[in-house]
Amino acid sequence: MYLRLLPLPLLFFLSSFAQKNSPELPAPHATKSYMKYSNVKGWKDGEKPIAPEGFIVTQYADDLQNPRWLYELPNGDLLVAESNSHYKFFKKIGAAIVGANRSNSMKKSANRISLLRDADHDGIPETKTIFLDGLNQPFGMLLVGDQFYVANTDGLLRFPYKEGAVSIDAKGEQIATFPAGKVNQHWTRNIIANKDKSKFYVAVGCGTDHGEKGMDKEVLKANILEMNPDGSGMRVYASGLRNPVGMDWAPGTNTLWVAVNERDKLGNDLVPDYITGVKEGGFYGWPYSYFGQHPDPRVPDAPVGLIERAIVPDFPLKAHTASLGLVFYTRNVFPEKYKNGAFITQHGSWNRKPVSGYKVIFVPFRNGQPAGPEEDFLTGFVKDSVSGVVRGRPVGIAVSQTGALFITDDRTNRIWRVSYAAPKP
Repeated sequence: MYLRLLPLPLLFFLSSFAQKNSPELPAPHATKSYMKYSNVKGWKDGEKPIAPEGFIVTQYADDLQNPRWLYELPNGDLLVAESNSHYKFFKKIGAAIVGANRSNSMKKSANRISLLRDADHDGIPETKTIFLDGLNQPFGMLLVGDQFYVANTDGLLRFPYKEGAVSIDAKGEQIATFPAGKVNQHWTRNIIANKDKSKFYVAVGCGTDHGEKGMDKEVLKANILEMNPDGSGMRVYASGLRNPVGMDWAPGTNTLWVAVNERDKLGNDLVPDYITGVKEGGFYGWPYSYFGQHPDPRVPDAPVGLIERAIVPDFPLKAHTASLGLVFYTRNVFPEKYKNGAFITQHGSWNRKPVSGYKVIFVPFRNGQPAGPEEDFLTGFVKDSVSGVVRGRPVGIAVSQTGALFITDDRTNRIWRVSYAAPKP
């Protein structure tokens, strides 16, 4: 419908861009798959991420414990989900052997949500409180009316909320159960509501890499689930999404977009992560195929006709970037080029040489569709891409009411704030 309203030159541009953006993928195992965990050294005094000219990067908060996800309340309070993978004794030993302990935090999951309040909007929060505690790997957060929802790894909790509260003491009610269990490699559960708040959507990652422990361990995983606000009516909205995390609605549309982490160990440049508009009832390949109808040679015996149904994602990203956060910028503070475009956080690779990701990128959108190639927005996280020495790892991202961006850096336990200072005339 939108395309009919566009001028021919723009239609030609979008068509050409779409063709260029459909990657020619190498064959599986055409290149070596590396195990190359980064070595996080942190930020020295005076160091900070680098943004384009005119933007100001400041540290908004530190002294957090593996801050993963963000959610801004209507009054401007910023909520931070502090959570982590479960590293038990033998898993910690294994992580030390392969070097994963240099890249990931081995600390126990804090299992809490903290609140940061910047009442005078000077970019420095005066108040920090524990908003909710005693959770189970909390991630996605959502406020609808006077009900606050938390997506734990194993279920959706609902709490009563009073505007301006700095903590919630009431016990939560679990209104839905999510698949978790012992095989739960991708434990994050993000949540978003549709525009009239009549439906919730929950992103659930797969339990393994490519179903190698059996599909009986993957029931209801690698999906986006839809449900009613009371937790009833749960169904699979879209499937075959290996590890969907960040979700947002494309401005001016009713299309949900998602950032997806693809599979590992098929080569240095396979498989591309991606962002895509989600089609109701759509199947996106996992585990039987990737990026449309490219069969994964490690996963035989696909159900008849299923790979042929697999949808090609809308916008490929580089392989192994661990693209997690996704948010559309709808404020009027940043320069016009950023209006309605997508910011994507890339947590960074563990199995590529040189490392990929470890930055925030921007993808311009026009009429609800990508309208140009990705470009770097926030860099400086990588110190040496060949050796894998990095300063931090971006994860969650949120647009504040002031128009600034907030970005969590989970490995260094801080939040960065990116604002824009218009050039003086």
